[in-house]
Amino acid sequence: MPMYYKIDVIAALKEKGYNTNRLRTENLLSQSAIQSIREKKPISWSNIAKICALLECQPGDILICNNEESSNL
Repeated sequence: MPMYYKIDVIAALKEKGYNTNRLRTENLLSQSAIQSIREKKPISWSNIAKICALLECQPGDILICNNEESSNL
């Protein structure tokens, strides 16, 4: 079941005061996780949980499931 980002996660984190340098230096997200987000690639559930905590949101606020592909299962 393909999942996609519905928002620009990096921009949303910046609005909350978390630039990429701060995310790395405070060990909130790794450089590879940040790069994956930039490239719209999947990240781990633990990183999604961290992002949700930082943005004070739920996974459904940042991710969307492509129902068309999952309905073929």
